Amino acid sequence: METVALAEVAAVLADPSRATMCLALLDGRAWTVGELAAAARIAVSTASEHVTRLRDAGFVARVKQGRHAYVRLADPHVAELIEHLAQHAELKRPAGLRASLRAQRLSFARSCYDHLAGTLGVALRNGMIDRGLIDTAHGLALTGTGRAVLADLGVVVPARSRRPLLRDCLDWTERRDHLAGAVPAALLERAVAAGWLTRDRHRAVRVLPGAAGPFAALGVDLATVGAAQAS
Repeated sequence: METVALAEVAAVLADPSRATMCLALLDGRAWTVGELAAAARIAVSTASEHVTRLRDAGFVARVKQGRHAYVRLADPHVAELIEHLAQHAELKRPAGLRASLRAQRLSFARSCYDHLAGTLGVALRNGMIDRGLIDTAHGLALTGTGRAVLADLGVVVPARSRRPLLRDCLDWTERRDHLAGAVPAALLERAVAAGWLTRDRHRAVRVLPGAAGPFAALGVDLATVGAAQAS
């Protein structure tokens, strides 16, 4: 029975258009069917059929807001599955200058559904641990200092959440862990809203001039991280 179920899941993602749509949805935002069609370079009617297949398999959910309908990944577990599968897809060297530059940007900093990944995401995890903002004695937990620093930065730590506040997520480009969970999601949301970071539709995250101070408070020297990436 498990073999059949696994084969069914694999079949859903075996179609290149559905796989492209899932990768697009990894940016954590809700997309219209038309936007997904454009990303996959297929007709809107065809994209709608693919969305139905993905919804029936539990990969996506439809969200209505007024007269508009949107599509987003069903939950963070689906996002993690897609992210890890992308590990194998991205092992192939990119062809062409544009693809190579895009791969470099994704490797340095990208959104993994709703949290920060790539070189910068791994540096954030290490920096917060080194500064004593996260305790690793029994799993991952925010310290009192960590909560105070996040509060100073305007990051709202959820009082209660169905998902863990912090957990490790294996980064497919770095082969090391970055941070996932409710706190990293709130941190990325705050960073984008405050103008420290910006992200594009391909999940690449760009560091803006105002990010140095906030990231230093989190134990990350952006100049050092950027220099290491460029070398």
